[in-house]
Amino acid sequence: MKKFGSSVLLGTALLGLGVTPLSAQSFYRAGVETSAGGFGAAVVVNGSEVIVGEPTNVMRPGLVYVYTRGADGMWSEASSFGASDGDTGDGFGASLATEGDVLLVSSPSGVHSFTRGANGWTEEGMVPAPVGLGDDASFGATMALRDGLAVIGAPGAAEGAGAVYLFRREGAAWTAAGQVEAEGLVAGDAFGSALAFDGDLLLVGAPDRDGRTGAVFAWSSGAAGFDYVGEMSGNGVARNDRFGSSVFISGGTVAIGAVGANGGAGVVHLLTHDAGEWGRVGTIAAFDPSPRGGFGASMARVGDDLWVGAPGASQGRGAVYAFSIDEAGVSGAERLRADAFDGRVQAGRVVASGGDFAVVAAPGADGGAGMVVMFDEAGDSWTAANAVQSPIEEFAAVKGGEMSCSDNAVSEWECSEVDLVSFVPVSELSGDMARGIRTNDNWGWEDPETGRLFALVGMTDRASFIDITDVENPFVVGTLPMTEGANGSSWRDLKTYENHVYIVSDGAGQHGMQVFDLTRLREYEAGDEPVVFDADALYTNIASAHNIVINEESGFAYAVGASSGGETCGGGLHMIDIRTPDAPTFAGCFADPQTGRASTGYSHDAQCVMYRGPDADYAGAEICIGANETAISIADVTDKAAPVAVSRAAYPSVGYSHQGWFTDDHRYFYLNDELDEMQGTERTRTMIWDLADLDDPQLVAEHMGTQESSDHNLYVVGNLMYQSNYQSGLRILDITDPEAPTEVAWFDTVPYGNNGPGFGGSWSNYPFFENGVVIVTSGNEGLFLVRPTVRRTVF
Repeated sequence: MKKFGSSVLLGTALLGLGVTPLSAQSFYRAGVETSAGGFGAAVVVNGSEVIVGEPTNVMRPGLVYVYTRGADGMWSEASSFGASDGDTGDGFGASLATEGDVLLVSSPSGVHSFTRGANGWTEEGMVPAPVGLGDDASFGATMALRDGLAVIGAPGAAEGAGAVYLFRREGAAWTAAGQVEAEGLVAGDAFGSALAFDGDLLLVGAPDRDGRTGAVFAWSSGAAGFDYVGEMSGNGVARNDRFGSSVFISGGTVAIGAVGANGGAGVVHLLTHDAGEWGRVGTIAAFDPSPRGGFGASMARVGDDLWVGAPGASQGRGAVYAFSIDEAGVSGAERLRADAFDGRVQAGRVVASGGDFAVVAAPGADGGAGMVVMFDEAGDSWTAANAVQSPIEEFAAVKGGEMSCSDNAVSEWECSEVDLVSFVPVSELSGDMARGIRTNDNWGWEDPETGRLFALVGMTDRASFIDITDVENPFVVGTLPMTEGANGSSWRDLKTYENHVYIVSDGAGQHGMQVFDLTRLREYEAGDEPVVFDADALYTNIASAHNIVINEESGFAYAVGASSGGETCGGGLHMIDIRTPDAPTFAGCFADPQTGRASTGYSHDAQCVMYRGPDADYAGAEICIGANETAISIADVTDKAAPVAVSRAAYPSVGYSHQGWFTDDHRYFYLNDELDEMQGTERTRTMIWDLADLDDPQLVAEHMGTQESSDHNLYVVGNLMYQSNYQSGLRILDITDPEAPTEVAWFDTVPYGNNGPGFGGSWSNYPFFENGVVIVTSGNEGLFLVRPTVRRTVF
């Protein structure tokens, strides 16, 4: 066995023998539950070229990149290309297969065929999908190519039973050559989720067969076509093992992945196949297994060893293991660790070999942007050469002068009655051109001493502080990284109290609540280099939390959606006394177990106020309204030692009660539902609650917006409601008649794709500055400062 080089952690273990080996040339994305859409979602080696797919860049169509190795041993991009009919987020590059000068590239629209000539790869047409095959068939999810014969899987065909089709190349065109049929397939088997084809033997995985026990079907290749050999299952394979989630053939070695085995840790079954005879070698597994590690998701023969990927290992960091396998069986294992495999990169989602080099894909790197790491053979070891990544793509900053919305457009963006004041892209907000970083929540702060204005922007792994005093020329003062030991996350929330900002993050491990004194920003001016700050305090009674809610009048903060350790309060209100701003203390819990999906009172977001509404019974009380996944929950938290559940109320067609806001007079409460648009609600829906009687909330209307987009965060100032509605951006509604809102202005922060339901785009907005400028964050784009031209009346 060749050794891994200096960047590798070594470990050895003798493994119990038990089943069979394979080669995962490609596999269905459902094979292991990791993200698989970024750069490195698919990788193939063609001679001296490494070809990498990037199907889901949300700002443009999918691309395929070609890399070659220079004289210095470093790999660099030689070319990149997309489909001739490419469209933003089209999924082009989700699966690849290559042989000589022919390359097949799949996308949801079909399988594209390319040929290589003197000028590189050129598209020549499509492999014709079988007539009547629907979009849900996933035609091309797996592909193999050998001797001019293409084998293409469609694991979603026939209500998920799956199918595998054959095509012959004739000249520059592909002609249907039938299909291979397995016996006894039923809906949901996912036959075709994995393929391996070496010319003499074809293996097809059906990992969801028999209650996700899984199975693999085999055919031998003969002069008259494929002869069915039969169905195989591994020794001791059990329900949910997903035997056949990947398959691999190399010489006489056959390997079959079962990524669900041992609680998702995964195993690989090894067999031998020679002249039609099958032999049993054993079962291999990681010597340091991780729950949900997905060992066996990918495999490649690298030199004399079998490399096996486990992209879910080490809480998503991923791992690759090398096994020495010969006639005597399995002799040992080593685990690869490259410096590039830092964080939840899902290393080993794909592995491939090129003789004297090997390739490991980590599509989870950089927040899902992805990377591919090349390894070179150096004597008796393998060492990391370099990592390759797709370039950062973003819109240019807009500064220097406010731009009017004219004819429903301003610069790159569509709009109505909203002018663009300035725009700061993600790379500038992050302070270091970080790749794969996205924005999420935001808030604002006005320095009471200097009058300077600041935008506070949450990002994947940090918070960014931007001086927007000169709204036409904002500049980044600095960033506050996430808590040491935490992990990056899609969710970061922040609110202010007494010149301090309080920051939490969901799904971030041991993050806690960061406290930062915003007056520290006073000493920095335009032209200064952005500073990397540290927190002034860290509250550790919680670990991760989805949101932080602050009532500036009472001096209390409420962490909601807490998890991963500490006092979670069932995910409800974790109450924190912040009246001494840099010394927060725990004050109590409130949760209404009659709400929330797990019946623990989990609250996704909330608003807490000193109540001044029409219900005299609660005048002056501190009232919190929670958006609790399944309903709204109203609580009186005046006495933190004895909070009281006031009432709760659900509504028709609940998807996910997400967030809401009171009108200024505390009479009405507007609620958004994040998922209902994805479950059949035709347009963006806002629930309107009349809370004249807090004990008896009344749903008096459902406002249907003008777009189909999913809603996220909304806020109310006077007669206007400001909605951040993901793909359709900022939408502004006049609520002069509170039960009949009317859309009066909008600014679409996503100038590509459509305004359909789903995530991405405008996360949140902050409309509370007196100058009328609204802060808007949009995930992949950055920070917008916009100025609505519609009249705002503050009551």
